[in-house]
Amino acid sequence: MSESTRRLPVYLVLDVSGSMAGDPIEAVKMGLKALLSDLQDNPQALETVWLSVITFGSSARQVVPLTEIGAFSEPPLTIEGSTNLADALKVLKGAITKEVRKNTATQKGDWKPLIFLMTDGAPDPGWEAAADDIKKLKPGNLIACAVGPAADTTALKRITEIVLKMSDCSPGTLGAFMKWMTDSVTRTSVSVGTKGDAAIDLPALPADKGIVIVP
Repeated sequence: MSESTRRLPVYLVLDVSGSMAGDPIEAVKMGLKALLSDLQDNPQALETVWLSVITFGSSARQVVPLTEIGAFSEPPLTIEGSTNLADALKVLKGAITKEVRKNTATQKGDWKPLIFLMTDGAPDPGWEAAADDIKKLKPGNLIACAVGPAADTTALKRITEIVLKMSDCSPGTLGAFMKWMTDSVTRTSVSVGTKGDAAIDLPALPADKGIVIVP
């Protein structure tokens, strides 16, 4: 891919804290496999989508830097500790600042990043400043998902206006969300290819699986 090709950067920010152990993290792993398979089979996605994965438990790290879909390999997702949301947002900000190409006088930069943040718990203390910082930065179209009854939607609303809520952490519900996420990336890759910087066009939520928008 040449330096002049406009990319659609997609960042997955995934909670791997202790409460995600067992079926929830296995469902996320299966969903990630399906996402990669679907995107790698889609010519438009192959041409435009670059994907990164950031995980956070007691600390956060970018386990896969921004990588073109055709060369992407599924990373291990290791369960660890608590829910350091502040660190996750700082790592996300640093990654986007470093990796996403900006507009210059001679060429267009990347498309606006598509960011999915998923967490099933309340964040560790001290998250507020990082939340305000990322919301002020407006790094892209950020969609946050609160998984299960213990997830803190108030904290997520402080980060972004687009917050989804899942009723539970069952494999069926998580799988439905991951499929919706795949469809969102695919639709966005097609949209930017045909309409340019149009408003984000998300598919309908699988409400029958208990996934709704937080007002």
